[in-house]
Amino acid sequence: MNRTAIVYDSYNLRHTLEGHPENYRRLKLVMELLAEEGMLDNLVSVPSTPAPIEAVLAVHTPQYLDRLQAVARHGGGHLDADTYVTPDSYEAALRAAGGLLNLVDAVLWRQADNGFALVRPPGHHALAYQGMGFCLFANAAIAARWAQRHHGIDRVLIVDFDVHHGNGTQDIFYKDPSVLFFSTHQFPFYPGTGAATELGADKAYGTTVNVPFPPHVGDKGYLDAFQRILAPVARRFRPQLIILSAGFDAHWLDPLASMGVSTAGYAALVQELMSLADELCGGRLVCVLEGGYHLQVLANAVLTTFQVLRSESMRPIDPFGPSPADERSVQHLFGQLKMLHNIRDGAYYSLPSRWLDWGDEFGI
Repeated sequence: MNRTAIVYDSYNLRHTLEGHPENYRRLKLVMELLAEEGMLDNLVSVPSTPAPIEAVLAVHTPQYLDRLQAVARHGGGHLDADTYVTPDSYEAALRAAGGLLNLVDAVLWRQADNGFALVRPPGHHALAYQGMGFCLFANAAIAARWAQRHHGIDRVLIVDFDVHHGNGTQDIFYKDPSVLFFSTHQFPFYPGTGAATELGADKAYGTTVNVPFPPHVGDKGYLDAFQRILAPVARRFRPQLIILSAGFDAHWLDPLASMGVSTAGYAALVQELMSLADELCGGRLVCVLEGGYHLQVLANAVLTTFQVLRSESMRPIDPFGPSPADERSVQHLFGQLKMLHNIRDGAYYSLPSRWLDWGDEFGI
């Protein structure tokens, strides 16, 4: 059984706004269920500390940090219509990023086999110069840079199965060939980015892989995307670390979207990532919480994720069952993605020292 680590900091509950879907109850109910089910006793506890400022500045601009700190110091406010700041938000964001960095350290130092950072505020919408979409710091991006600069990691794969496109993560690494960004998301939907033809730029052309799903795709479409699109591009990229931006708002009960994934479907996706991590990078998989706004679904999905990460023999807990709606076929989308990313069934082809310019090759 795997040694699976957890990071949690009760300070992050202090970043909250009553009536907002991204509030303290998301983490509170998760931790209560983990304790009730005895899961916390089986996990390696990793401490939470504020991220070093230089680690945050490796991703964000100094001007943005100054602005965020000033808004918090003056009693809070809003960065945009969706993204609030309280007097405690700046410190909470530092601890969210810092806890994830500590988890990355623990996994790369082999103090744990894998792990899950239960942190908030979330991060995958945060741009280098601006928070948005409930997100303040780009936690996954900060962690990827940390792994590269402090652990000598050359190639990081970031997988994002949140129902919303991780536009912040994509934007930060859009011209960086050392990070492969893979995202499944409802499209068109907030924030409006994540088209299949957004492939990266310059030397990083091809290291952005978007799977823009229409609504009601469900478990099969998501698993097919991981097996038929993610697996071959990951094998070609050969990551040394995999980071999962784990948002559970594609669940069929989530109030903010309409994708039709079940808790068991999420478990299958995490299992696929574990298999890829075992094959490609010694099992080094680090998860960080993003969205998920049906509180009971979120708590059970996190519990199930820990069961899968630990390789427990029992069947994952899914008290809600599968979506009652029919699943929508997206085989035509996979055909387009295979052409865009030079994926051929039954084989994958190694690339030269830089990614092929597939857009030119296929006249796109």
